[in-house]
Amino acid sequence: MGDVRQLSHHQSVAETPVYLRIDHITKRFGETVAVNDVSLDIDRGEIFALLGSSGCGKSTLLRVLSGFETPTSGRVWLDGKDVTDLPPYERPMNMMFQSYALFPHLNVWENVAFGLKRDGVAKAEIAQRVEDILQLVQLQKFTKRSPHQLSGGQQQRVALARSLVKRPQLLLLDEPLGALDKKLREETQVELVNIIKQVGVTCVMVTHDQDEAMTMADRIAVMSEGRFLQVGTPGEVYEYPNCRFVAGFVGNVNLLDGEISEDEADHAVISSEVCNFRVGHGISGHLGMQVTVALRPEKIHLSPKDNASAQNGVACTVESLSYFGSYTSYNLRLVNGASLQAWVTNTERHHENIEIGQQLWAHWHDNAMVVLNR
Repeated sequence: MGDVRQLSHHQSVAETPVYLRIDHITKRFGETVAVNDVSLDIDRGEIFALLGSSGCGKSTLLRVLSGFETPTSGRVWLDGKDVTDLPPYERPMNMMFQSYALFPHLNVWENVAFGLKRDGVAKAEIAQRVEDILQLVQLQKFTKRSPHQLSGGQQQRVALARSLVKRPQLLLLDEPLGALDKKLREETQVELVNIIKQVGVTCVMVTHDQDEAMTMADRIAVMSEGRFLQVGTPGEVYEYPNCRFVAGFVGNVNLLDGEISEDEADHAVISSEVCNFRVGHGISGHLGMQVTVALRPEKIHLSPKDNASAQNGVACTVESLSYFGSYTSYNLRLVNGASLQAWVTNTERHHENIEIGQQLWAHWHDNAMVVLNR
């Protein structure tokens, strides 16, 4: 994607305007390589998400940034300064954990003020900064309440206020919304982004939730087995995945194997047991090359079989369907026994019903597919 910019040995950190630089970080635990030689540049004010399943190395990398783990090799630079060897309490950054780690015996005001008091900030300044940040997170009416008297979303905002009141240069979020239920998590995602953007702090967050990463982050790094597989904006990673893992991990996708049978500058044809996929642009590959076509369910259109065309379409039977309100998901069985998932947006309240067992024609545009190496 061109977003992972590595530091050359002939280029000094001072020459580059990068705010946070992760420079060839490796972290081993005995024989296990948790983080495997990753490099990344993050801009000032950016919200960046490390996305991956459990055990992929994302939380270990966050702990390296915070100073809770020492890298086996590599360096961490923040605003042009090497912070690799600094202990956590000397780093100008704050880490917010999934559990929030609020002090149960302190009220909201005291929880938020705790770090400033420990740092010896003057009382008048503490009062002003705590008041300002509680207003920002809209908790000024709850200053006297204990954490257990708050909802999960309110506790999350207290933890955020406690992190931001110290004015860190870097905010680190470890599964920040993992403790919230689905609806509250969705509401809080937007709220959290607005607060972080208002403050202007640079943020690195860890999540296994693709929707959370897509909603909150300016850019995403998809991680697997300690490496970055792809780095890019949410739109780039979703629409142009660079491998099967990323295509399958970020969103739902149909993955269909075939081989290149036409390879021209302005189009390509992938022949498969399902159909001939006509791709409306040139691809990197060669005739006979084994590839995988990635086709998102929402890119597929359904119509009566008599609308059939020779390419980018296939006869199918509706095997099952699931109604989700805003869209309906159809599991389609093809003639050769393969299956295809299609999502149809419910734009009208009274739409034509598609029933289980019905025969249809599934078709898609020639720019709907991504061709991946197998």
